[in-house]
Amino acid sequence: MIKRIKRLIRIIAGILLILLVIVGLFLPILQGVLLIVAGLLLLEYPPITIFVQKLKEKWKNRSKKKK
Repeated sequence: MIKRIKRLIRIIAGILLILLVIVGLFLPILQGVLLIVAGLLLLEYPPITIFVQKLKEKWKNRSKKKK
């Protein structure tokens, strides 16, 4: 039951962020790309999720090289 509620909240938050992007087309203050990525991550859009995982791996490898 709690997992369903959490999933529902994630979906609603993702949709709200995507709607903010649409509003951001008219308000130059909002950062469109960041909101799109955040919204798609919350909606668990596969290409964005894979992209973020690759970025995490890349940064982990960089931090290991510096030590």
